[in-house]
Amino acid sequence: MRILIAPDSFKESLSAKEVALALKPGLEKALPDADFDLMPIGDGGEGTLDALAENLNLEKKTVKIPHAYTGDGSVPYASNGQTAIFEMAAVCGLEQVPKDKRNPLCITTQGVGELIVHLVKSGISDFIIGVGGSATNDGGIGMAYGLGYRFYDSEGRELEPIGANLGHVKKVSSKNKLDLSNVTIRLITDVDNPLCGLNGATYIFGGQKGLSPSQVKKVDQNMAQFYQGFAPEVPKLAGSGAGGGMAAGMVAFAGAEIKSGIDFVLDCVDFDQRVKTADLVIVGEGRMDNQSLSGKAPVGVAKRTPSAISVIAICGSLKNDLPDFPVGGISAAFPIIGQLGDLDQILSSAKENLYRTGLNIGNLIKLSQSL
Repeated sequence: MRILIAPDSFKESLSAKEVALALKPGLEKALPDADFDLMPIGDGGEGTLDALAENLNLEKKTVKIPHAYTGDGSVPYASNGQTAIFEMAAVCGLEQVPKDKRNPLCITTQGVGELIVHLVKSGISDFIIGVGGSATNDGGIGMAYGLGYRFYDSEGRELEPIGANLGHVKKVSSKNKLDLSNVTIRLITDVDNPLCGLNGATYIFGGQKGLSPSQVKKVDQNMAQFYQGFAPEVPKLAGSGAGGGMAAGMVAFAGAEIKSGIDFVLDCVDFDQRVKTADLVIVGEGRMDNQSLSGKAPVGVAKRTPSAISVIAICGSLKNDLPDFPVGGISAAFPIIGQLGDLDQILSSAKENLYRTGLNIGNLIKLSQSL
């Protein structure tokens, strides 16, 4: 039996590679004769850099960016001198911001623009940027500020480039923006949500970033108002709501192109060839919910898996808004949480819980083979 293990990262807990490495020993103990193909993946959020760097033969590096939220401002990227990959989550991701300081309207994405400027000046002309996992909801204006754009209110006063000020912007200046005419930017997104509306960035993702329910409607209206005046076609694009509207901002301010993150990554890791030899595919993410059905990694992998090969999901938790399985090409899904505890305790126990779940599923597979 050959098992392809292709998980995404478990947000705020384990990288995709760590998840795959934690699952294998449990499965291997129950199924000692099985062969394993570990394929950690990303879909535009955390883990995308690791998934792509090796397959595209890019060297991993770090650079200090003033407006990054890491402890020392260091941000990882990968490059071969012409092409560069980075994740916006490495600059302003949810994991970078302490829980008591999470406020998507006050956290800037300026560091993303600063990183682009640094890389362009170092000779990069081709970008692959993972857009997902952000702690922000600014429509990308912070990033644009980092590129040299400036924003003004009705009195001509310059505005700080944060989500809280979107509703006050009356003028945008591109006088000092970075010249990107010879630069290609491909955005790989982990969702296909539009920018605004009930299925947009604010309504769907604002709550998990710290927005209260009473704020959502007004914040969404401000986002829509800004883009109606600046780039009215952009909010309609599938995926423009990714990264708190960073995808929309990249298109509007930097001429970027949005691509499905999971399909892009699967192409790069030669998934279609590797899955042909598999008898079972295991996918996973930190929390699977109804939103996972809209382009995120587990369902993206399942859709690319031949129908004769079974796909199961192993996740940190399963939200009750999911329909009954099978759905989205996934036959069954298993949460790994074995006992009640506070969130920090559950996150810190992920490796042990993955091992145990892998062992139990392996035992179940062995049992089914004997029937």
